[in-house]
Amino acid sequence: MTKAIILLFIISFVISLILGPIIIPVLRKIKAGQTEREDGPESHLKKTGTPTMGGFIFLISAILSFFVAPLIYSIVYNTPLAIVTASINPEFLARSLPVIFLTLGFALIGFIDDFIKVVLKRSLGLRAWQKMLLQIIVAGAFALYLYNWGFPFATLIPFTGNGVFFNKLWFVPVIIFIIVGTVNGSNFTDGVDGLETSVTATMCLFLAIVAGVSKSMLIVVPVVFFGALLGFLMFNVNKALVFMGDTGSLALGGLVSGLSIMLGLEFYLPIFALIYFVEVLSVMLQVGYFKLTHGKRIFRMAPIHHHFELGGWTEAKVVAVFTAVTMVLCAFVLYFIIV
Repeated sequence: MTKAIILLFIISFVISLILGPIIIPVLRKIKAGQTEREDGPESHLKKTGTPTMGGFIFLISAILSFFVAPLIYSIVYNTPLAIVTASINPEFLARSLPVIFLTLGFALIGFIDDFIKVVLKRSLGLRAWQKMLLQIIVAGAFALYLYNWGFPFATLIPFTGNGVFFNKLWFVPVIIFIIVGTVNGSNFTDGVDGLETSVTATMCLFLAIVAGVSKSMLIVVPVVFFGALLGFLMFNVNKALVFMGDTGSLALGGLVSGLSIMLGLEFYLPIFALIYFVEVLSVMLQVGYFKLTHGKRIFRMAPIHHHFELGGWTEAKVVAVFTAVTMVLCAFVLYFIIV
């Protein structure tokens, strides 16, 4: 199994490398260029016109790699494909496919928003209420699936090593809240070249380790996304040739939240995904304080990565520090959950 997992990682990485030079020119051709906000950091204005919706690169790579996993296993272990396919644990499909569909559901919302903004040239994209409603619908469908499937309503209590069972009455709204909060945190994190990609790739590695230690076949999902994101990073690192857009950032929020729920790590999310939540909280605090004080600000600019940029940090430093923080927090959580 280990060899197959390593090969899947390599394949997803290589597919992203191949897709980049194919998809980026297409995005340029349809004029899917990013429009930088005029009130943003001055250094970002030169990024105007950089192709966005690049999330398709790692999404296609990861999904393709996921579905060829049985073939890879068959080749590595010299086992007939029919036998491998027949031996797939139904519970693996019951856990992995909903995460894939959750990810693609949010990718679709992001794509609609991106398409309206960059192709139809309607700068607002989806209205805030439309975006939120669609997010609640996708998250709600996932939560209802878990509820009706008979998902074990249990999660780990941070730092205790013990589990707790959800009250079924609160299960669906709690899951929706967790997913929507994580997705929006992911969305706000995507504002500096390579930041969202690096931070989320780190989380995917962490979730793959957790799945591997618990001997869960779910490991396939974070592994293929880890490889695909590293491949995408080759085009997204400063100075980026392409941005992932909402197509990618919303999808990654769905991926991280879905995997965390399936692995019983919901209550650990605010710890290892702290960057997500600090980003979205900085926006909420900034907007709230601005309205209450009639124009005063807490941060130089929100989301908070812009605050550090305006304080003199380079984009590379922001990415390095935020990714390092995520690595340490992931290691911190691993210390408590690995027996």
